[in-house]
Amino acid sequence: MVLELNASDDRGIGIVRGEILNFASTKTIFKSGFKLIILDEADAMTNDAQNALRRVIEKFTENARFCLICNYLSKIIPALQSRCTRFRFGPLSLSQMSPRIEHVIEQERLTVTEDGKKALMDLAQGDMRKALNILQSTSMAFEEVTENNVYQCVGHPLKSDISNMVTTLLNEDFAFSYDQINKVKVNKGLALQDVLTQIHLYVHRIEFPNEVKMYLIDKMAEIENRLAAGTSEKIQLSSLIAAFQTARQMVA
Repeated sequence: MVLELNASDDRGIGIVRGEILNFASTKTIFKSGFKLIILDEADAMTNDAQNALRRVIEKFTENARFCLICNYLSKIIPALQSRCTRFRFGPLSLSQMSPRIEHVIEQERLTVTEDGKKALMDLAQGDMRKALNILQSTSMAFEEVTENNVYQCVGHPLKSDISNMVTTLLNEDFAFSYDQINKVKVNKGLALQDVLTQIHLYVHRIEFPNEVKMYLIDKMAEIENRLAAGTSEKIQLSSLIAAFQTARQMVA
């Protein structure tokens, strides 16, 4: 017998003392083996609920086994962690994601281009749930799921936009670079955080001396930290352009 619950929905102490306790405390008459209780997103449970669950696990080890699925292990209390065996699962590979996405596309009868499917997997970064959520959102917003439509739906910068921005940063003066990048950012509703993340990938491919690359990455890390603290995007965009201007002077 299996009981499966989404702990992010039923995360209070009441569900532990009610449904979980009732299920674990009863013994099966006509079946042998253990009962299995699966708690998805267990890291969303309150501390009181986790402490109550710990006591339930201790009391009913003879006839029940518990499977706790979480995204953040640090949010599971140590007392509960000590009673479990940990299994870590990495992101899915493209070869693992592709067949499932193809299956969903076929079953839902969606029109998806090859570049659209690749964009889904690139943005998902091995997260199947994220890939399916993006696929669903894009298919509802557009008749066809293409690369441009996928990026537009999630508000993510296009590769061509990032390439143009990097070219501008490496070749134009401060004022022109600011006007061009800010215009693209405003017109397409892009977040500087997303732009910064994509430019960071380009920096690793630019043929700069190592000390210049390290300088740029260090400055970009500072900008990202300030953005996370809620500072002005306009000022941080200016700081990003200034970092590239300084890097160009270091190379010259």
